[in-house]
Amino acid sequence: MTDRINYTHNTMEQKEHVREWPMVSIISINYNGLQYTLQLLESLEQVSYPNFEVIIVDNASHEDPSEIERSYPHVKLLRSKENLGFAGGNNLGLDLAKGEYYLLLNNDTEVEPGFLEPLVSTLEGNPSIGAASAKLVFHHSPGVLQYAGSTPINPFTGRGKSIGFGEQDSARFSRTEPTARAHGAAMLLPARVVEKVGKMPEMYFLYYEEMDYCAMINKAGYEIWYVGSSRVWHKESMAVGRDTPLKTYYMTRNRLLYLRRNVQGPVLWLSVAYFCSIAAPKNLLQFALKRRFDLLRACWRGMCWHLMPHKYAFTR
Repeated sequence: MTDRINYTHNTMEQKEHVREWPMVSIISINYNGLQYTLQLLESLEQVSYPNFEVIIVDNASHEDPSEIERSYPHVKLLRSKENLGFAGGNNLGLDLAKGEYYLLLNNDTEVEPGFLEPLVSTLEGNPSIGAASAKLVFHHSPGVLQYAGSTPINPFTGRGKSIGFGEQDSARFSRTEPTARAHGAAMLLPARVVEKVGKMPEMYFLYYEEMDYCAMINKAGYEIWYVGSSRVWHKESMAVGRDTPLKTYYMTRNRLLYLRRNVQGPVLWLSVAYFCSIAAPKNLLQFALKRRFDLLRACWRGMCWHLMPHKYAFTR
């Protein structure tokens, strides 16, 4: 299948200058979310950027993704035989991507027609940028922000904050500037940076992998940027659900996993002590009081995972 050039809504002048815009490979994962993936693809049909391809990785969904091929024959559909998780699915898409830039885009998002140009322009103008994210707005609450940049991850708690979370969008969130980490729901990466840094770490499976990847990008000497003039709507947690055992397990497990991989020396021991004596017991108590014993068991399993031998490298 040939690379897709989207001319659907472009002028003749844009067609003539298509080669001035580097190709972007848009990679999105589908896992039992076909209706959301189709809605995303419909929004991508309206995109004004003139040079991109779309790759959908089906992560061994129980539902048949064939409708993607029937409705959007120009889209490249990869079918994984097993659920590879967020990083593994994206890495599979990267193997097929031909662009100079890779956009990792959640399937539970919809985009504005002009969202790609400011992202690409920002990275084209500054080779020191290793990743950039768009502004994320909650789809179910138009105008309410989910992400407008982020604070650094606290080395003791393993937590960071999304700037603007829950606030109304305004002009002050339209800036373009360095930030602590990109958001995995809409993250643009130069192909040359991925080639240097490597692909996303797959041991997380779900949650915290983009934080770890941003740490890898920073350690390679690149900056992370937020581009406020690019806007994406996010249907947060529709793919996984809120307060599910799956989410609780991986959030518990991966919070400590991130600290073990990115914090060293006495700070690491203090962070582990905080996690084991304060953070985790607090969560266990809250789940017990709410009689959410399914979440309590998931949290406990996430903690106990670290007591088992693993093949993963916990330091770099």
